[in-house]
Amino acid sequence: MDDAILDQIQEDTRAAMRAGEKERTVALRLIASEVQKAAKEGDGDAVAVLQRERKKRLEAAEAYDAAGRGEQAEAERSEAELIEAYLPEQLPEAELTAIVGEAIERSGASSMQDIGRVMGIVMPEVKGRADGNRVGAIVREQLGA
Repeated sequence: MDDAILDQIQEDTRAAMRAGEKERTVALRLIASEVQKAAKEGDGDAVAVLQRERKKRLEAAEAYDAAGRGEQAEAERSEAELIEAYLPEQLPEAELTAIVGEAIERSGASSMQDIGRVMGIVMPEVKGRADGNRVGAIVREQLGA
């Protein structure tokens, strides 16, 4: 699957080059480069790399917004959206809530002290399909925080 993601990014890069979309071409090349670099370093999980890169862009956009640099913030958000297109579809809220509830039941968690145990069960199950912050918020909610 990871090779398929890289192949798609590279194909989209060639298409962007042919269409004369310079900004898109640069962004896609950067994304492909990060995926390839991670693979060479032994982290062949393209989804994890893309999630990390998306998160970096969103954090940068927030920083640019805080500094009053809206144009740069919008460019970062645009790249984050571009990256998002290569990520698996996110789980619907109801399905994620059900998965968290099941994990709480399986782990016997009953308080906020058990959040790590529940997260340890949920995250591998929803890998690439739900952000850790989103999962954490649902876990906290269900554990009564």
